[in-house]
Amino acid sequence: MSTPVLDCRGLRKVFRGQVVLRELDLTVAEHEAVVLIGASGSGKSTLLRCVNLLEPLDDGSIHLDGEHITDPRTDPDRVRRRIGLVFQSYNLFPHLSVLDNVTLAPRRVHGVGRARAEADAMRLLERVGLAGKAREYPDRLSGGQQQRAAIVRSLACAPRLMLLDEVTSALDPELVGEVLSLVRELRADGMTMVIATHEMGFAREVADRVCFLDGGRIVEQGSPEQVLGDPAEPRTRQFLERVLAAGRL
Repeated sequence: MSTPVLDCRGLRKVFRGQVVLRELDLTVAEHEAVVLIGASGSGKSTLLRCVNLLEPLDDGSIHLDGEHITDPRTDPDRVRRRIGLVFQSYNLFPHLSVLDNVTLAPRRVHGVGRARAEADAMRLLERVGLAGKAREYPDRLSGGQQQRAAIVRSLACAPRLMLLDEVTSALDPELVGEVLSLVRELRADGMTMVIATHEMGFAREVADRVCFLDGGRIVEQGSPEQVLGDPAEPRTRQFLERVLAAGRL
């Protein structure tokens, strides 16, 4: 059996006395797209931040390609070079052009020369329809364009694992489609991804596996057809009924 790209074992995280992750286990195989669903506060974003070592664990361990990355001796900056994380807020540097945002990490972190970094960045921007915006500053772009640029910035470092945290939640409805289309392309290319989303239709379409989180635990997981169409757990059914009533399923 091959080593999973991501292996989370017994994760526990406490904020101000509140347990946010509760003995959570999750494995993600190479080329797999795992979608996390659940109500706000269920632990989805915290899980992604712990995987990227932005939040320390209170217990448990995380392995990336078999390496124990939550070992206290591990250099978190070295680990983050292999993980792309895209937030719901775009977090682009406002004083840098789109091109400079995309090339900053390859040049400063990976030591790639400017000419090569810019050539690679332009190929990625061309792919997502942003080549014409390369010299623009982020505030001159629409929300959808900014989010696509943020995803490209992560892709420019050729990550082993992509983490996407509610990447459409800050967008106007008419802009959601262009970002989801890019994520579909990444999935088709075989990118290993963990995606937190409230978009159930998107989860059904792009996920190899859906995990429903509640109270910091994965309550149920399985194929999109099973979890979203015929959930076994009462709590999953209750959540999806509320989502359906809100018109998001």
